[in-house]
Amino acid sequence: MTTLASPALPLLLEEVEVTAVERLSPSFVRVELASPALAEFGVDGGTWDQRIKLIFPPEGREPAPIVGADEAWMYAWFEQPAEERGHMRTYTLRAVRGSGEHTRFVVDLVVHEAHGHSGPGSSWAARARVGDRIVVMAPRRGVPFGGIEFLPGTATRLLLAGDETAVPAIAAILAQLPAYARGAAFLEVPLDADVLRDVTGPAGVEVTWLPRNGAAPGALLHPAVVAHLGEGAAEVEVADEEIDPDLWETPSYSSSGEDVDAVVRHVGHDLDDLYAWIAGEAKVVTGLRRVLVNELEVDRHQVAFMGYWRIGVPMKS
Repeated sequence: MTTLASPALPLLLEEVEVTAVERLSPSFVRVELASPALAEFGVDGGTWDQRIKLIFPPEGREPAPIVGADEAWMYAWFEQPAEERGHMRTYTLRAVRGSGEHTRFVVDLVVHEAHGHSGPGSSWAARARVGDRIVVMAPRRGVPFGGIEFLPGTATRLLLAGDETAVPAIAAILAQLPAYARGAAFLEVPLDADVLRDVTGPAGVEVTWLPRNGAAPGALLHPAVVAHLGEGAAEVEVADEEIDPDLWETPSYSSSGEDVDAVVRHVGHDLDDLYAWIAGEAKVVTGLRRVLVNELEVDRHQVAFMGYWRIGVPMKS
């Protein structure tokens, strides 16, 4: 019988144990997380780019107490000083293994120091060991949770693009695509050694790795996507003051407050069969959004743009 720490919540808020750690490359660490309570995990359909929350305790301290947590728990947790409560960060489920009480979450974490700053998730991943314990927040079977943005609908051509922070999500999507899928995936990573050979997709989806090797974020990704889009696409410059660090634009939500339902749908467009999923550094994502939506006039209902992080801006929970 599975005993839940927080049975009153409509989601899983559970303490999990690290059962495996693998250094995939200089910039990626894979951890496997387990708890009998993960038997209650479930989503309606594929996990795709399913987001979950990980709560890292302060170094040398135990995870936040969650037994009996209710809907007021989150408010109380945030009211505590960070040095006491720890840090919450968002990650993608790379894979789900096993079933029932043997269900395990596989999560890939970026561990390199970006621009001289290593965040709490990166620091934890760099020192993660089997037996470590953290808290996870994830979907409970049969209860709506959200956190999936990959919704291609009837599109017959895919464009997936992102930097290292989006690699786990793109890899998870590629692994679940049907055999008949076609399109392209562009993955920008810090180093040649960060090209992950186990990331594969259907034969009709071309996967291109773009190691920066010292170049700035987006320096390779932006021109590669523009070139892929072909005639009519041009590189776009974005000023720093134009960046929304909370950029999140999907077919059903706009962080800018745009009325998504009022967006005019294009008819007879050359890219009508395209669905684009783009995530990573907010300035880079903003530039690609402008190329697709403003320059090429791709329908807003065919795209998902997510600013996972912003240079010089601390990540939010």
